[in-house]
Amino acid sequence: MEALLWSIALPGFSQLLHGKYIKEIIFILLEFIINIQSNFNEIILLSFNGNINQAIETANYQWLMFYPCLYFFGMWDAFKDAGGGKNRFSFLPFVFAAYFVTLGCIYSPKFKPFGILLGPVWLPMLSAIPGFIVGTVFRKLLLLSVKKTD
Repeated sequence: MEALLWSIALPGFSQLLHGKYIKEIIFILLEFIINIQSNFNEIILLSFNGNINQAIETANYQWLMFYPCLYFFGMWDAFKDAGGGKNRFSFLPFVFAAYFVTLGCIYSPKFKPFGILLGPVWLPMLSAIPGFIVGTVFRKLLLLSVKKTD
């Protein structure tokens, strides 16, 4: 759990805990490059202060769309390094969360659930929840399917 929480704080921190220094450097370097190129910190500040339209205008979506895959792969890698991920298809919730968050990024300038524009921070963050759920359900269905054929 500790490794996963450090990875949520910043991709690469968990790898530092486990002595995986090459991976740590790669994750942190990629995180900084994507963060700076996408204007992510500024987008976060604007979003938390309710300036959603300005956050949308500030976002560099070409770079921002890389972030979910890096972020969730970093969490998956942390989970694996900490001893998780030994069960079959246990990566699927992480993968689906990355997919759904990426879709949240793509549609964040226009999609208004319940008439509310959530923007490039809130919509992707909220998209992680159904992503994990769909990934978990898909994993269970896949396990049932594989079990029937065995």
